[in-house]
Amino acid sequence: MANIGQGTMAAPPKLTRIGLAGLAVMGQNLTLNIAEKGFPISVYNRTTSKVDETVERAKREGDLPVFGFHDPESFVHSIQKPRVIIMLVKAGAPVDQTIKTLSAYLEIGDCIIDGGNEWYENTERREKEVAELGLLYLGMGVSGGEEGARNGPSLMPGGSYEAYKYIEDIVLKVAAQVPDSGPCVTYIGKGGSGNFVKMVHNGIEYGDMQLIAEAYDILKSVGKLSNEELKSVFSEWNKGELLSFLIEITTDIFGIKDDKGDGYLVDKVLDKTGMKGTGKWTVQQAADLSVAAPTIASSLDGRFLSGLKEERVAAAKVFKSGGFGDILTDQEVDKATLIDDVRKALYASKICSYAQGMNLIRAKSIEQGWNLKLGELARIWKGGCIIRAIFLDRIKKAYDRNPELANLLVDPEFAKEIIERQSAWRKVVCLAINSGISTPGMSASLAYFDSYRRERLPANLVQAQRDYFGAHTYERIDMEGSFHTEWFKIAKQLKD
Repeated sequence: MANIGQGTMAAPPKLTRIGLAGLAVMGQNLTLNIAEKGFPISVYNRTTSKVDETVERAKREGDLPVFGFHDPESFVHSIQKPRVIIMLVKAGAPVDQTIKTLSAYLEIGDCIIDGGNEWYENTERREKEVAELGLLYLGMGVSGGEEGARNGPSLMPGGSYEAYKYIEDIVLKVAAQVPDSGPCVTYIGKGGSGNFVKMVHNGIEYGDMQLIAEAYDILKSVGKLSNEELKSVFSEWNKGELLSFLIEITTDIFGIKDDKGDGYLVDKVLDKTGMKGTGKWTVQQAADLSVAAPTIASSLDGRFLSGLKEERVAAAKVFKSGGFGDILTDQEVDKATLIDDVRKALYASKICSYAQGMNLIRAKSIEQGWNLKLGELARIWKGGCIIRAIFLDRIKKAYDRNPELANLLVDPEFAKEIIERQSAWRKVVCLAINSGISTPGMSASLAYFDSYRRERLPANLVQAQRDYFGAHTYERIDMEGSFHTEWFKIAKQLKD
């Protein structure tokens, strides 16, 4: 039961400000970030070698006030009251196990914070369970990956407001700092709202990544751009309206040579995309709440289809033998025009993806009574997180102008931008279709826009069909009330 304090066997000179349990890379990096901001921190991990590793890193990275413990009891007792402990362990059963281990030593008024990607209802269940022990609970979304955790993530804490006040001084310093809008953290709301918002953030991230991949496919497959040219294009894009973390890292990826062979590494990466579940949860929630989220859903489908690599290889052979190649027609395109059109299509599609995510958050907020502030969410996503982008400032301003905005598409600024870009957007989607390149994200975004902007849709026919075979009734455009027609009988009479 050794206490390892900053590489020595000594316990901290006095009680620490906060504790962190779970020292995989995210946990270690968040620990060092907290310590670097001047808050002495105790750390614990079930596998004790990780504790020693973290303390060693703290010493190496500036003699930071990190104190390691090999057993949960001395870990808990090393923290000042009311104690605050952040858990960064795998979602699901490991979280329940960690709570059980820690709560054996915690006292009334102490607080546990789950910093993982947890299903929001699990957080609400745990908040109730620990409340019976007199403990407070927060579910806090943490975005920004390893680098964000170390240097400033976007933080989305939800649950007990009292618990949030315990850690407010810490999170305001630890979160990413954006010059014109402050730290990328805010109290999100009650219950599992912090986890829910982080889940939708990840769904939007899925959409963003899919749209960028489609832009890459069109430029590479139709425009025949080399990796050097792609790097240059994305680097240019990252100076304008598309300025964002994902465009920045995409630029970097195109420039990295393969260290195990010739050429560029991106061309050697297997075209199968993994996932951990937050995108799937987002799409399931959209369906449960009857919120259209086709861009996010198409990105999930894209990942499912990418997983069928062997089937796709076999399918390609079948169609090639029928004279159906990978790219259907080699089309003559002007590179400069194509690049500009794809930029516009990417931006317009992106507006739709964010509109869908924001509408999903609003619908859940209404259902749960969370009273979430969409403009404030856009503000805390401006730095630290994976979807950080200059574009989020526009979203924040749109909700500042009108907090009741029904959809980002009808904000005057965004509406104007889409109108200016819609012709290029249609051109790009048509070009992709005629070349046999799938653009599910861009196509779904365009269909979403066209459906939303049209006063009348062919849903009247679908409702008539429902009434015909299932007597589901229908409403009329010219009079109030609910109607049912004996379609079958009338049709039969007409036939006779």
